[in-house]
Amino acid sequence: MTPDRSVRITCFQDGAAEPLAAAATVCIDVFRATTTAVTAVVAGRRCFPAGSLEQAVPLAAALHQPLLVGELGGNMPYGFDLQNSPAAVAERPDVWRPAILLSTSGTPLLIAAAQEGRAYAASLRNWSAAADAAAAASAHVEIVGAGARGEFREEDQICGAWIAERLAAAGHAFADAATAELVERWSGRPVEAIADGRSAAYLRDTGQGKDIEFVLGHVDDVACAFVMSAGEVVAVTDAADAEGHGVGRKVLPA
Repeated sequence: MTPDRSVRITCFQDGAAEPLAAAATVCIDVFRATTTAVTAVVAGRRCFPAGSLEQAVPLAAALHQPLLVGELGGNMPYGFDLQNSPAAVAERPDVWRPAILLSTSGTPLLIAAAQEGRAYAASLRNWSAAADAAAAASAHVEIVGAGARGEFREEDQICGAWIAERLAAAGHAFADAATAELVERWSGRPVEAIADGRSAAYLRDTGQGKDIEFVLGHVDDVACAFVMSAGEVVAVTDAADAEGHGVGRKVLPA
């Protein structure tokens, strides 16, 4: 029998379309797309995820002097201004320039989830606020890690597990054994555990260690949830946003 309130953790690359057919999907790409998106909006910058380079090009033409931020296969596309880097975005003073954000798996996940229901951009920066917003929005919540190279990476697992554990405390049952096992594995673990994972190793090996430091140094420091609205990542300004109300540009203080 299906519980009245449930939460399930899956991986975008492993889960096909089924996990995205939910009223509320919490999208996680800690290294680095959702962390970059949250960081951009917290700074006062508008952020428009693109699911592909083909989507990014016309979007850039429609915006005034956009900042092109992203990677495909780990490489910054030709003509882009920045890598998919929360540390680099945080350092930019030109917050008036809207960001177009493109990544291998994180932004396609956001785009796909937004087509089915409420798509929340969650990272370690705002994991508890994301959990609370999703719980208010839907009785059945999907938590989906972006995945990298066919793997459900440690950083997305820990963020998803912490969110699921908070939802469970609020009355959501674990939808399957895999979700319960992930929560048990990561419950109480220090965030530094993700520094030994394959994603962190890749960032170190490619000279992008500043993003590891940024992620580890910004945990639950943003008391606001962020949701996809009309193609843009925006702050949720009202916890009761199940109908799409309470969405705007104002960011709540940490």
